Amino acid sequence: MAATPQNPAASAPRRKVSRHRGEGQWAAGHFTPLNGNEQFKKDDDGLNVRTRIETIYSKRGFDSIDPNDLRGRMRWWGLYTQRRPGIDGGKTAILEPEELDDTYFMLRVRIDGGALTTQQLRVIGEISQEFARGTADITDRQNIQYHWIRIEDVPEIWERLEGVGLSTVTACGDTPRVMIGSPVAGIAEDEIIDATPALEEMKRRVLNNKAYSNLPRKFKTAISGSPVLDVVHEINDVAFVGVRHPEHGPGFDVWVGGGLSTNPRLGVRLGAWVPLDEVPDVYEGVLSIFRDYGYRRLRNRARLKFLVADWGPEKFRQVLEDEYLQRKLVDGPAPDQPVQQWRDHIGVHRQQDGRFYVGFAPRVGRVDGATLTKIADLAESHGSGRVRTTVEQKMIVLDVEEGQVDSLVEGLEALDLTARPSSFRRGTMACTGIEFCKLAIVETKERGSQLIDELERRLPDFDQPITINLNGCPNACARIQVADIGLKGQLVLDRDGNQVEGYQVHLGGALGLEAGFGRKVRGLKVTSDELPDYVERVLKRYQAEREDGERFATWAARASEEALS
Repeated sequence: MAATPQNPAASAPRRKVSRHRGEGQWAAGHFTPLNGNEQFKKDDDGLNVRTRIETIYSKRGFDSIDPNDLRGRMRWWGLYTQRRPGIDGGKTAILEPEELDDTYFMLRVRIDGGALTTQQLRVIGEISQEFARGTADITDRQNIQYHWIRIEDVPEIWERLEGVGLSTVTACGDTPRVMIGSPVAGIAEDEIIDATPALEEMKRRVLNNKAYSNLPRKFKTAISGSPVLDVVHEINDVAFVGVRHPEHGPGFDVWVGGGLSTNPRLGVRLGAWVPLDEVPDVYEGVLSIFRDYGYRRLRNRARLKFLVADWGPEKFRQVLEDEYLQRKLVDGPAPDQPVQQWRDHIGVHRQQDGRFYVGFAPRVGRVDGATLTKIADLAESHGSGRVRTTVEQKMIVLDVEEGQVDSLVEGLEALDLTARPSSFRRGTMACTGIEFCKLAIVETKERGSQLIDELERRLPDFDQPITINLNGCPNACARIQVADIGLKGQLVLDRDGNQVEGYQVHLGGALGLEAGFGRKVRGLKVTSDELPDYVERVLKRYQAEREDGERFATWAARASEEALS
């Protein structure tokens, strides 16, 4: 019917009516599953998959595993399928998951606070040798990761780990991941407060607890009472940082909303001081806010950092106090900036009790089961029953008598585990890379190790603190944005126009001292083969142009693009 003045709407274009779906926040009443991950979590809690692994999959083999368990719920128990060998980086984003999957698994052992007994370390090493082809990488979140794990062997591995008090529960998945802590908690001479009791209570409350086993995405936690700020608190979902309140004494400053990946964001302070015995309550409150208010509609916005960015710290604190704690928090001071640039506890240091701890550096976190058992034996033969992992992929032996220190250091050197590393060995980290990771585009571990050797040969006198972080993809597991030299793996063109492995370069990132993200120079990419030449060139320019006492990150922020190219 033709439009007439009496019926003007008939000639107007019809507007499409759409229903606002919200962000998938449970607290706003948005419970409808909004993506595949939310659906499989609604169908069955991820913690329940353990029974199927023990009673079905381990007996019937890989092909019996339900796809939603294989690529979803099994992560709740630390299991990821690893990358099928022979698939190059150019196919990472092209192939379907079932084409990338190998029939073997990565298995992550959670080590909260990096705390291990020598007995636990020995069991980890034995499992590596018997079931994981010797693999056992130290991660930058204090865990240990195996590869080449068969589903048939998982129940026995769990039995052995749990027999010495270890677990893989919620080491992956949309869960509270490992709680990283100061590796020298309770022993360091300069410690503000020992966070160990709070960490243990936090674990008791949330691990294996179905109240927290369905979060929007992963949740990362850090706690430390060390003045050297040794748990990268700025890039965790929640962090508790040791401070001294002018009236109330030692306690913790609370940070929320940090994280890296493809949308990096530094955490923000809530401005609240929390005493040791109240930390678990605040932790549960922040965790519950994420569960209830976190964005579930889109996976790429499902981290706490997006909620904090939208709310701001003032609203976040108000919701925490009013809805979850039912009390006000005490205002408190920010932590002091650390006076030292290295935060890894490498070297020989006196403990509170007069004994010593010795921090040493594997190569980019890569060790093996045989080496781990030898470390346990070496520690015990020098009077120690405790070791620690760090967030820099390093390790520490605790409780060494003064007369035993030199012998221990020599024993570590014999295992190529130096307590007196070069700046390059001390400061270079690498993620898993294409060798095992299904997301990776380039190789990282071997490349990082080769880079250390080359730089030690070319720049033997370089003694400034420097961090060089290699990542196999954009997801920043190796913290590329906050490294002095961050290397993001991607395919690049070489001088002959061939597509080869290489890296986009980030320069001048930092944590602790003037924390910030690295600078990207327009068009600056290097091939893997050119990497040693590039890093040598940039470091020599830094040495030539730096002002007295100037850190690399400060120089990189002011340097010309020509100097950084």
